[in-house]
Amino acid sequence: MSDALDGKTVGIVLAPRGSEEAEFTEPRDAVAEAGASVEVIGTETGEVQTVNDDLEPAESYEVEKSFSEVSVEDYDGLVIPGGTVGADTLRGNDDAVEFIHDFFATEKPLCVICHGPWTLVEADVVDGRKVTSYHSLETDVRNAGGEWVDEEVVVDEGLVTSRNPDDLDAFCDKVVEEIEEGPHDDRETDDV
Repeated sequence: MSDALDGKTVGIVLAPRGSEEAEFTEPRDAVAEAGASVEVIGTETGEVQTVNDDLEPAESYEVEKSFSEVSVEDYDGLVIPGGTVGADTLRGNDDAVEFIHDFFATEKPLCVICHGPWTLVEADVVDGRKVTSYHSLETDVRNAGGEWVDEEVVVDEGLVTSRNPDDLDAFCDKVVEEIEEGPHDDRETDDV
């Protein structure tokens, strides 16, 4: 266990149904093992069931706080798992979309995997950004003004994206690294 994220709080989003279990549990465990406090955020509190491979029921987890109960200032980083139904459900929820939009504006690390970038498209934050995702979102990202690339993990000024569960090791490493470094606007930049 490292202490890279001691004193930091990370929010991780769970949809009311359909979030991919590994894309929730692995980043959650990675930031917790690095010392962060983790809060599970959703559209409403209570138990929600995750899925495996979009179709198979998986374990249930507790959503501790709803979007209406939290503020972007409460978190040093935000993680949004994929899952086709979960991501689609979140992008159809006004509170979720507003929270994601407002969190993005803080320039704190926003970490999204697989179908999760649908929420970024809906929150209107991919214009001019380099993003990866599950391959079927390529057109959506491009239509929203983003540059879609087929890479394991992409970091663009604190926005961390990955393609699918096969990329979880690289994604989790970057999530911890970016949250440790803090908001992009607080970082020193090299003048070229």
